[in-house]
Amino acid sequence: MKSGNTISAFDLAAEEYDNWFQQHENYYHSELNALKKLIPADKVGIEIGVGTGRFASQLGITIGAEPSHSMAQLALARGVQVVKANAEKLPFFDLSFDFALMVTTVCFLHDIPRAFTEVYRVLKRNGLFIVGLIDKDSRLGKEYETMKAINPWYKDAHFHSTEEITGLLQQAGFSHFEYCQTLIGNEEKEETPLPGYGKGSFVVIKAGKQI
Repeated sequence: MKSGNTISAFDLAAEEYDNWFQQHENYYHSELNALKKLIPADKVGIEIGVGTGRFASQLGITIGAEPSHSMAQLALARGVQVVKANAEKLPFFDLSFDFALMVTTVCFLHDIPRAFTEVYRVLKRNGLFIVGLIDKDSRLGKEYETMKAINPWYKDAHFHSTEEITGLLQQAGFSHFEYCQTLIGNEEKEETPLPGYGKGSFVVIKAGKQI
């Protein structure tokens, strides 16, 4: 979730950030394909850190939480209803959603345990939490880490491994994990996602609230 100085970076360059996905369509569609494998159908979901709505608008998600005003405006234009909020303090009632989604948001969170506890709270019983991330141990994770000094969006990011995020999800009470990965080889073409993790730079984790 973008916050502090990171909000300013995303506010100042929201359209430039959004255009990145258009310029790198193979990355974008490969990530979408992986998310679609684990997003439940015909359920009410929310994307937390919805950004410009690039993913929510393609995944049937009509509600998002986002602290950046400029990013939220672009999401609104894509038909996503946006509530200005940080992941660590969600303005929603308990048991509100069938599933929650975060896409490349965990690297911007100031307090991951608190954010994951909030997600757990707003999910219905047997709800699902889907997390898409760039694995810090992957090729792209290592590349983005070296680029932090010159990248306006990732300069304040803290990348994590799939194992780290799985452990934090377990601490928040989630279980029954399922994994999907992409951006494995030649990103010059759209990829078909594979199950598991350890090969792909982009990993999707699906975790369940078993209550």
